[in-house]
Amino acid sequence: MHNELTRKDIEDMEAEIEHRKIVVRKELLEHVKEARSQGDLSENFEYYAAKKEKNQNESRIRYLERMIKTANVVEDNSKDDEVGINKTVTIFIEEDGVEEQYKIVTTVREDSLSGLVSNESPMGRALLGHKVGDRVEITVSKDYSYWAVIRKIDNSTVGESEELRKF
Repeated sequence: MHNELTRKDIEDMEAEIEHRKIVVRKELLEHVKEARSQGDLSENFEYYAAKKEKNQNESRIRYLERMIKTANVVEDNSKDDEVGINKTVTIFIEEDGVEEQYKIVTTVREDSLSGLVSNESPMGRALLGHKVGDRVEITVSKDYSYWAVIRKIDNSTVGESEELRKF
């Protein structure tokens, strides 16, 4: 359930791993060498900070590699005019009279504060497969639901490379 990734997610993770191994690792090793050359290591805060940063990078690489290794790859079989994974949808929430924009993502990438909504969340499940103009009931609990109208579906991935996703 929580290790679902799309092929695009895996490609982005592999790109991050490569960047961390080739660029970041080299920079951090240089920082450690510089800090070590400053003398007495027992009172050298810069040395310990540089080592900690280097270890965090290595930990992140292992984490991403493990995520890829254990991932269940999910496919988005939605048509271009339907809400699907990695598509941005603009909805009008009738109850509040506001328009909001969300990107439907896998559970690994969800971050509702950033507008990334899981395909397994109540909203994600309700919106998947619907088209522009559809009125959709989003059931939050057995006692509460609300209605939304799909205004726009965007399939573009413009700006995603800048996003360097946090998995």
